[in-house]
Amino acid sequence: MSVNLTAVKQNLIDAGCNEVFIEKFMALTEMERTAEMLSMLAIHRKTLLEGIHADERKIYCLDYLVDRLNN
Repeated sequence: MSVNLTAVKQNLIDAGCNEVFIEKFMALTEMERTAEMLSMLAIHRKTLLEGIHADERKIYCLDYLVDRLNN
């Protein structure tokens, strides 16, 4: 596997991964343990998506209140 480790690390930072996650991921990258790397990414993605859905529910609550106040 030929990857730019600096770019991988920056991508993980940009994706909101914490330092522990990044260190473990980078170690797996150097060992070419792709299946474990993909699993970590899937879990992080799921966590981010759950956060988005939680925020959406909050927005719906605010929209409901605004609608009630306007009517």
